[in-house]
Amino acid sequence: MDLSSQRQAADGRVEVAFKVNGTAERLRVDPRTTLLDALRELLQLTGTKKGCDRGQCGACTVHVDGRRVLSCLTLVAMVEGREVTTIEGLAEGDRLHPVQRAFIECDGFQCGFCTSGQIMSAVAVLREGHATTDAQIREAMSGNICRCGAYPAIVEAVKQARS
Repeated sequence: MDLSSQRQAADGRVEVAFKVNGTAERLRVDPRTTLLDALRELLQLTGTKKGCDRGQCGACTVHVDGRRVLSCLTLVAMVEGREVTTIEGLAEGDRLHPVQRAFIECDGFQCGFCTSGQIMSAVAVLREGHATTDAQIREAMSGNICRCGAYPAIVEAVKQARS
């Protein structure tokens, strides 16, 4: 072990390698760093929002290996070798993801703060196949809070994206 490696080990940081939106990333972080903070502060991917920072609002929802997770409750060290998708990674160039288009067309947002988490959850809900009725959509999306009360439009957006 060379001197620089000893210093790195002595500082308590861990190295984490993972993909974000298809791009390989390698970070050296405090092991207590959340995925949310790594995305926003270290990788400058600010589309994922810090709402409650306690796993209660869903604003920080991202996908890890295709499954939705609350990035404020996920340590970045837990995504070693995995694929993370954020709201920035849904669109293909200038072509929006169908759920993003549906949210715009159905006015599925008001202040917009929860929108990225809502969209990430909606994409997962549709992929999981749990969106066949309005009640199922509401239940599957219940971990995402909208303080503005845009729930009817969000349900409509999920239904539109489904078709």
